[in-house]
Amino acid sequence: MIDLRSDTITKPTPEMYEAMVSAPLGDDVFGDDPTVQRLEQACATRLGKEAAMFVPSGTMANLVCILTHCRPGDEVFVSEGAHIYEFESGALSAVGGVIPRVLPSKDGAIEPAGFEAAMRPANMHFPRSRLLCLENTHNNAGGVAIPLEHQKRLCVLAQDQGILVHLDGARIWNAAIALGVSARDLAADADSVSFCFSKGLSAPVGSVVLGTEDFINQARRKRKMLGGGMRQAGVLAAAAQVALDTMIDRLADDHRRAAMLAERLVDLKGILLIRNGVQTNMIFMDISGTGMISREFADRCKRLGLLVNTPGRYRIRLVTNRHIDDHAVEEATQILRKVVTSPADSPAP
Repeated sequence: MIDLRSDTITKPTPEMYEAMVSAPLGDDVFGDDPTVQRLEQACATRLGKEAAMFVPSGTMANLVCILTHCRPGDEVFVSEGAHIYEFESGALSAVGGVIPRVLPSKDGAIEPAGFEAAMRPANMHFPRSRLLCLENTHNNAGGVAIPLEHQKRLCVLAQDQGILVHLDGARIWNAAIALGVSARDLAADADSVSFCFSKGLSAPVGSVVLGTEDFINQARRKRKMLGGGMRQAGVLAAAAQVALDTMIDRLADDHRRAAMLAERLVDLKGILLIRNGVQTNMIFMDISGTGMISREFADRCKRLGLLVNTPGRYRIRLVTNRHIDDHAVEEATQILRKVVTSPADSPAP
């Protein structure tokens, strides 16, 4: 089975398994797990932040940052289709008590003019405009990498108005590679940053939150509140450390293979690539021209040996990852062509 549902399906490498078995451990809630401490320091150093905190998931990482920055009733700016808004079970409001303000965006990038227009003056009648949440790469916009200068401009606008900035950098390393900049540069202007180890980097579990030492000290209380205080967490941090040390550069292969697959699908009847150019490891397709809804399309793919993601009624997402080699790209191409060109009632092989 060729699995293009997500890069979260990646399995640990043999080196990760070995590191997990041999990792020195302690109780991380007491702050004495040396493997977690090593990972947190390594992440902070790489991204140029004072401190870092290991958490179980990207959703918790984002929520911890919102809870630490904001009070209930505060306003949080997000882009159209932002992961924090669309795919985290409404946690920012249900748990954080904050009000999301959804801003117009182009290819995942918030329009600076729209952000400026949405800013509120200080007034007792209004919610307090507190936090701007950016996402890079932007998942729902097609895995696009938001240009560094555009991101910097938004950060300057926010900071001029006393608005804090959180960067959901779940795939920040994909963005850095696609843009030809460092992850440190992408993180530089944000008050907090999160990124994930268990997507393209292939670790089994974990994300990290980064910021000032004072911010992280406050964030640890929020992590505990959410049930994210883990004990011998070095078992997981050891795999994440291997991911950080060995798996970043190879993300370029995922980008290359996504572009390769997209090139083979451009002329496929009934399929419209939502973005003409694939920047990272994601391809989004509009399949409305095939006469199928996404669930039917995915079921037919599965019968032929291909798993795809169905984020909308007529939308399909394909994500390359380290388990997808050039041969798998060719096989996936043939399956997709067969699904589109064969009669719907034809028997499965």
